Amino acid sequence: MFDPKTGKYPYTEYTDGHYIVITKTRGYIFDEKYAYVDQSKKFRFRQTWARFLLNLFFFPVARIRFGLKIVGKKNFKKNKKILKQGVVSISNHINFWDYICVMKTIRPFRSYILARGENVNDKSGNLVRLVGGIPIPDKGIRAKATFIRSVDNLIKNGGWLHVFPEGSMWEYYAPIRPFKTGAANFAVRNNKPIMPLGFSYREPGWIRKHIFKQIACLNINIGNPIYPNHELSKIDQILDLTKRSHEAVCELVGFEDGKNIYPPIFENNKRIDY
Repeated sequence: MFDPKTGKYPYTEYTDGHYIVITKTRGYIFDEKYAYVDQSKKFRFRQTWARFLLNLFFFPVARIRFGLKIVGKKNFKKNKKILKQGVVSISNHINFWDYICVMKTIRPFRSYILARGENVNDKSGNLVRLVGGIPIPDKGIRAKATFIRSVDNLIKNGGWLHVFPEGSMWEYYAPIRPFKTGAANFAVRNNKPIMPLGFSYREPGWIRKHIFKQIACLNINIGNPIYPNHELSKIDQILDLTKRSHEAVCELVGFEDGKNIYPPIFENNKRIDY
């Protein structure tokens, strides 16, 4: 596998740390009254137009800009019936455009994505919402209960939820960082599978590297659904599913036989300089 390994980005001390500075706060309050999954006709109409623009412009740009290749599309086709019943997908988080690449990969399925509240409140927050962003409330028991209930209803009704379980974006970082358990929690509670996706890298050609200063080209690799083990307790199901999902993503991107440098489950892990 190709590791672009660059010193360009200020990866944080802890593996879930954010280094992107939020520049604007629009004043949205994510409480129990907020429509985390907005099903109003007005919002759905705006989403439809956003989807049209994605297909017309952003998806082709993503393919060309990043040299995007989709590997394993057959795994969607053979599991189409299962995926229509509701699923939680996951991937490593390595680029501002990686969720656009996920959306392009899984179409005609339409996904929602868990997002930091700060990102929805930022200047690009409207776009985040239109592509399916669901802000995670950071405080308030009733707000969190409303958020969880909204996401549960989405999944139970056949919706597609995407989660970046590493917890933050580290651009062009090759190792798979430890996963938080949120994605597995939603999958176990709603008895749905996790669909693993993994971003890996290809070395760019001379023109991309020297003219456009491109660090790497992208592959998005598609795995097979991973199901909860119902023989375990609920807590152990979540931990087990998180571990197996992490192993699946590692294998998809090229880290086999335990060669990834991080453990599967996040426990305040610090960055490893390798």
